[in-house]
Amino acid sequence: MGRMTGMARDRKSEEPVVERAEGESAPNAVWFKPVMLGFMLLGLAWILVFYISGMQFPVPGIGSWNLAIGLGIAMIGFLMTTRWR
Repeated sequence: MGRMTGMARDRKSEEPVVERAEGESAPNAVWFKPVMLGFMLLGLAWILVFYISGMQFPVPGIGSWNLAIGLGIAMIGFLMTTRWR
């Protein structure tokens, strides 16, 4: 029997190490994109419910402030797009 070489390998990371330039930022976390889209869709849904319900819902009693709340929620999502990498 011959000597078996190359059978056992080191379990080192096979992914290459990517070095970033000094001015570059790290990529976003995995949760960033779904949260960003979620805020935009939630704001849109809030505004749609407001108009479809005849300006009574999602929060009865505050009237047109529902529109401001929906726009504010959507704006959070849009502002998050400026940080998306």
